[in-house]
Order: sequence, then structure tokens, then C-alpha cells
Amino acid sequence: MHKNYAGQPVITLNNGVAIPALGFGVWQMEDLQQCEDAVIKAIEVGYRMIDTASIYQNETSVGTAIQKCGVSRDELFITSKLWVQSHGYEETKAAFQRTLDRLQLDYLDMYLIHWPFGDFLGAWKAFEELYSEGKIKAIGVCNFTIEKLEELKANAKVLPVINQIELHPLFQQKELQMYNRENNIVTQPWSPLGNGNADLLENEQLRAVASKYDKTVPQVILRWHLQEGFCVIPKSVTPSRIDENFNVFNFELTEDEMNIVRSLDTGKRLFFDPKDPEWEQKMLNSKADI
Repeated sequence: MHKNYAGQPVITLNNGVAIPALGFGVWQMEDLQQCEDAVIKAIEVGYRMIDTASIYQNETSVGTAIQKCGVSRDELFITSKLWVQSHGYEETKAAFQRTLDRLQLDYLDMYLIHWPFGDFLGAWKAFEELYSEGKIKAIGVCNFTIEKLEELKANAKVLPVINQIELHPLFQQKELQMYNRENNIVTQPWSPLGNGNADLLENEQLRAVASKYDKTVPQVILRWHLQEGFCVIPKSVTPSRIDENFNVFNFELTEDEMNIVRSLDTGKRLFFDPKDPEWEQKMLNSKADI
């Protein structure tokens, strides 16, 4: 059963669930009123997928926005994520309920394991049960490497529908993209615009492409993500940017223009490396109160 999501392009996940190809992320929105206002604005503009996480500590604001937005729950696709401190079977069940309570919802459209550290296999077992009970419509992961996906696959009854990873023109993870595709896992880029990286947003070739279509460089980059088949979640608290990032369905890049963006890959992350043991220990030892 496919939801329409206001006529937007959708991607069909490996369990048959449809997800909007373009969504709205709320990472780093620490001002709770600002977060609530941004989500309400995004839904007014037309976004139907909202992506949050327990560690963002703004699920309550997202939940309030959902209640106030005037769009019915079944027309929205709501994602949240499990933090590493709650990995393990029982801990995951409890953390999931806390997330539902904060969001004021009785089910999630998608729930993701945020990082592949600690007892993520115990967490996945709980995910599978919650999925079979209908409390989650689709289950997936974030920041999983090929090795961690292989480990999960060897122990899972249900395969993840999505792998949400750092991906933008400067860091494209082509090998992981290919693995995801071959395993029928949708790639969902986080920080799709490279966190406002000046080298990227002021790139002369991208400016030329943007000028041709009377678009901005961020719009060209988001269009590239969509045409690559990714499910993309830009974020902004600026109303004009929220509008701009959604206005990417009325033009199409040529293959040559797609290749211009593909050629910008530096192979260098802007953020945290899931293979970095120091980062893993920092996450496992953090005292996040969620």
C-alpha cells in the first residue's frame, strides 16, 4: 500500500514501504522553539518526511509540530534513531517507547540504529520484533560500514531498508553506495550539502550549472542526490532555505552535469569516521541523558 505523499517522488524500500525521496532533517536544532517552527514550516512547504533522533534532544519539538501542522499523521513519514547508550534488546525496547512518548505517536514510519557500536545485534533483534508488531513500518541503520552490514546480515531475519551515511559531493562513498545498491538497501545521505563547505558551494562548475537552470548550487546538489537514487534529508531553520531546498523537482541534470558533481569526490570525510576506535569509545562512554 503506497502512500501518495502529496504527489512527491517516492522510493520503494525493500519491504514495499514507500518513502518520500526528499525529507527534512533536524540535526543540530538545539533551540526547541526554532526546531518546532522549522518543522511546521517544512510541512507547510510540502515536506512529508521528518528525520530526528533521540540524541538530537528535539523529538518533543518535532512531536509538537506534528500535532500542530494540520496534516494528518498518515500523510507523514516520521523517522527517529536509537542512540548507542540504549543498545541491547531490553534497553532498545525502553528507548523506543521513550521516543514514541516524546513524539506523541503510537508508531514510527522508520527507526534506525544510529551507530554500529556496542550491542547493535541485540538492538536489531528488538527492532525486528517491534517491526513485526507493526510499531515500526521500516527498520534501518546509520553509519554502517560494509563490514558492519555483513555482520548484521549474518545475524538478521529482516534486512535494513536504509543505510543513512555521510555523503555529499566531496565525500561520495562509492564502494558503500554500490554495496547498498547490490543488497537492496537505500542510501540516505546526511549532511547532503557538505555542511555548507565553501569549496563546494562556491565551485565554479556548479555555479555554471546552477545558472543554466536559474537555480542555486545547493539546489543542483540536491537534484544530483535525487537523480543518483538517494533518499535525501537537507536541514535548515531559515524559512527561505527550507523553501529553496524543496524546489528541486522542476529541472533535471544531464549525464554530463551529473558527472561534474561525481568528479568532486575527495574521498575525505568532513565528520566522524565509524571505523575510528577513538570515536567508538567516545560514543560508548558518553553519558547522554536520553
